[in-house]
Amino acid sequence: MVIFPEQEHPKKAFGWAARDSSGVLSPFNFSRRETGEKDVRFKILYCGICHSDLHMVKNEWGPAGTGPPSTYPMVPGHEIVGQVTEVGSKVQKYKVGDNVGVGCMVSSCQSCESCANNLENYCPKWIGIFGAKYHDGTTTYGGFSNIMVVDEHFVVRIPDNLPLNGAAPLLCAGITTYSPLKYYGLDKPGMHVGVVGLGGLGHLAVKFAKAMGLKVTVISSSRNKKEEAVKHLGADSFLVTSDEDQIQVTIDSNKFLILKKLQAAIGTMDGIIDTVSANHPLLPLVGLLKSHGKLVVVGAPDQPPELPVFPLLMGRKMVAGSAIGGIKETQEMIDFAAKHNITADIEVIAINYLNTAMERLAKADVKYRFVIDIGNTLISAP
Repeated sequence: MVIFPEQEHPKKAFGWAARDSSGVLSPFNFSRRETGEKDVRFKILYCGICHSDLHMVKNEWGPAGTGPPSTYPMVPGHEIVGQVTEVGSKVQKYKVGDNVGVGCMVSSCQSCESCANNLENYCPKWIGIFGAKYHDGTTTYGGFSNIMVVDEHFVVRIPDNLPLNGAAPLLCAGITTYSPLKYYGLDKPGMHVGVVGLGGLGHLAVKFAKAMGLKVTVISSSRNKKEEAVKHLGADSFLVTSDEDQIQVTIDSNKFLILKKLQAAIGTMDGIIDTVSANHPLLPLVGLLKSHGKLVVVGAPDQPPELPVFPLLMGRKMVAGSAIGGIKETQEMIDFAAKHNITADIEVIAINYLNTAMERLAKADVKYRFVIDIGNTLISAP
């Protein structure tokens, strides 16, 4: 027997979904579960659009083997904020009327070592907020929709001084850049950190790093972002990687080509947060690190990178990765953002602009995050 999405659960829901790898989204009727004893139900007011939403609706990670294959119909969205409308009988942390947010996860096993250490994002049984299967076998649907029901453990509180639209991207882009700065010890005042890419992730990496008291260099292929990086976001310096003029240099007894504009910065950085999701060489970035420096990759290209080993060996350098953060750390990040008045720079859109926004996102034509005004523009099913 076929059970349609709108019949899986008792509560009617409405959103926009992709039906195939064309990635085109359109109105979609489905359903949410009843509010369980530990659940928080909330009306979605805003939802950010992340580059991973674009990858997923187009199934760009599945064929490349770098991420999960996409299943359809898919309601994306994992930078979600809203207002609580109902809580279960055993919910302790939230009440009706609270402003809350949900990021990439709706469940984890709560019994493995990662979960015990507040690292639910690395639980082998974690369940994503969309495109996954929940415990009851039904599909999870994301935030391009009107309502959400989530176990309270995976909900974070949004402080009153944070505007909800600018806070939404913090649930993914924010924690994705905050977490590696903290975990890899790149949060000490006076350290020099590079940020590769000045998009949705990169601009928040700059904001968090500056609030931590770091010296920040933005590394970008776009010359026209220099003024934005330095004057608006407060970066200390700017390096361009689009110059084709290369020279041969020796770093740690190894010879390789590097852009002339990067030469002066060789060996100056304690760490680099690489936010770029397009394919790009890592070796020049490794050359910018001091000995014991750390290059942390948080972008997700659809092809594996090339990385010669000798520059790592000779400088005891590290190339590492990081994916979002646990729930405790996500709340810590939100509270830090509230203390330092950090929000994403956004372009608020109506839901019927969604496909155009996706096309623009693919061209990096946004400063720096699209946020859908769900509360005012996703009114009801047609």
